[in-house]
Amino acid sequence: MRKLGRTSSHRKAMFSNLATSLLRYERITTTLHKAKEVRRIVEKLISKAKKDTLASRREAGKVIKDKEVLKKLFSQIGPKFKERFGGYTRILRLGQRKGDNASLALIELVEKVAPVIEKKEEKIEKKPKEIKEVKPKPEEKKPPIAKKEPFFKRLFRIRKGKATESSD
Repeated sequence: MRKLGRTSSHRKAMFSNLATSLLRYERITTTLHKAKEVRRIVEKLISKAKKDTLASRREAGKVIKDKEVLKKLFSQIGPKFKERFGGYTRILRLGQRKGDNASLALIELVEKVAPVIEKKEEKIEKKPKEIKEVKPKPEEKKPPIAKKEPFFKRLFRIRKGKATESSD
């Protein structure tokens, strides 16, 4: 297996994601070396999916983490390739990537799998809630707040000698 300049955990996660994407979309574009490596993984997964046993489901589940893709692998892709003895994928070279001049390739499943039309569940119509009339509460009348004179006016009045005892 090629190392591709990655640690083993990164490489394992990357190939798991590539395999999941390839089985979900049936065609992905990646670099040539990644495509050649993911081909090995996907071909083994499809061979396991042809058996459709609990053990093969669990082994495929180690690589494919997405339950929907795992279900598609065993219900659609595996039976589709039942008569074929390998060679489930095809790699087509696409040329060089513009930024780093890496060789690009398209990897796809040889036979197209008809998409499953999922039945839409009937939506349960919710009855509109009855709006209760809210009666406005009678507002309590608060006593008027005595307005306080600004400080500078009080000061000016005190200086002129017009101060009253009720001002403070």
